[in-house]
Amino acid sequence: MKIIIAGLGEAGVSLVKALSTGDHDITVIDRDSALVDSVTDRFSVNGVVGSGASKETLLKAGAEGADFFIALTHIDEVNLLSCMQAKNQGARMTVSRLQMPDLASDVQALKEEYGIDYIVRPCRDIAEEIYRNLGLPGFVKLEGIFRGTVTLIDLNVMRDSPLADKSLAEIRKSIREDMLISTVIRNDKLFIPDGNFVVEVGDILTICASKESLDDILKTLGIKKDPAKSVVLTGCDLTGEYLARRLIAEGRKVTILEKEVGRCRELMGLFPEANVICSKGDTTAVLEEVGLGKIGTLISMTENDETNLVVSMFAWAKKVPSVITKVDKQSHVRLLHKVNIDITASPTELSVLKILHLIRNNEVLSGSAETGCYHGFYRVADGMADVTEFSVGSEFHALDVPLADKAFNLQKNVLVSGIIRDGKLIIPNGSSCLKAGDRLLLTAPVDKKIKALADAFR
Repeated sequence: MKIIIAGLGEAGVSLVKALSTGDHDITVIDRDSALVDSVTDRFSVNGVVGSGASKETLLKAGAEGADFFIALTHIDEVNLLSCMQAKNQGARMTVSRLQMPDLASDVQALKEEYGIDYIVRPCRDIAEEIYRNLGLPGFVKLEGIFRGTVTLIDLNVMRDSPLADKSLAEIRKSIREDMLISTVIRNDKLFIPDGNFVVEVGDILTICASKESLDDILKTLGIKKDPAKSVVLTGCDLTGEYLARRLIAEGRKVTILEKEVGRCRELMGLFPEANVICSKGDTTAVLEEVGLGKIGTLISMTENDETNLVVSMFAWAKKVPSVITKVDKQSHVRLLHKVNIDITASPTELSVLKILHLIRNNEVLSGSAETGCYHGFYRVADGMADVTEFSVGSEFHALDVPLADKAFNLQKNVLVSGIIRDGKLIIPNGSSCLKAGDRLLLTAPVDKKIKALADAFR
């Protein structure tokens, strides 16, 4: 596919990196010639120096033949205009990132006016992700996928975990049958585990579970979720505004720490129910004054990654029950993971993932109604594995065949991690069988490149 990416900030470069391993013809656009040179030197992509809103630049980039034009500059208005120009020149699909709430609130009107096919709203999206993980300890993170039917639990195995030093078969027999460990990262290496795999302290697991069983599973695993009645935001950008509005509406006590006096006054006007504190000096010192022992959840979300890292590590060391960190750079996400502060919320990561989903869902052949159709995927295990969803058709070769039967002939390192039947998730075992109309969830390493149901079988 021919893909043009305008804007080489953190999101643009991350998207280039994610797409560069595929069979794509990629062209990047940016006003900064040094940035363009840097990206074209690192990856096998073409580069054009200029504005994505310029007809001349788009002509050089080949917009008339593009399958996707993706605008990721830091200026919303430029992204809108770039998409309109690209669509007018013949780009098949256009994607725009929008961050300002007054623009991002009326998505449908913007799509129609500017000819945009898909809009990414990182501020709102990341607020939703943070909200989903409120009150959780730092070694566990929740992600809802596939229309909310499936919850993925990302878990760092601690020394007191009931999973430590047990095989997956033992875990299923003696702990829970209604969850499935689908991936394990150990020493930066990915494993798609079978029943004999033994979980060790320090492993990073992806656990598949239903939304309905989530609370019971967390309780069984000894994971206590703080009610988050008291929430502190250090920094309050547009994402913070979305989040604060929701928390206050639910009656939670919200404290906001901001450095700029003018911004503090603005926030007092927006949220008179919140305790807004001007923290011009050392944020950690102000947190001590606020009283760390009274804080249930701290969300570090300033515009500076380094500040967020320091504040989060300080709160974690002071045993704040739940610490959530907003970060943009992927190197910072990995750093936090290494010290078991796993609840990171990255607007860049989330935006890139949503765009990858869109591109993948458009490049994959849908298949036939009889053998099975592709319905989407979700990237897990630090980007090393995919969970892919297929429907099971009436002519699927292994209907009513137990998963453990040789006739099912699934490829090595491909795992059936879930079956959705009548809108409910079934956690499979060796005796589980597929029926026509089921939705099949397959987990496999990214390099398996499973884009059709047949790709998963020998």
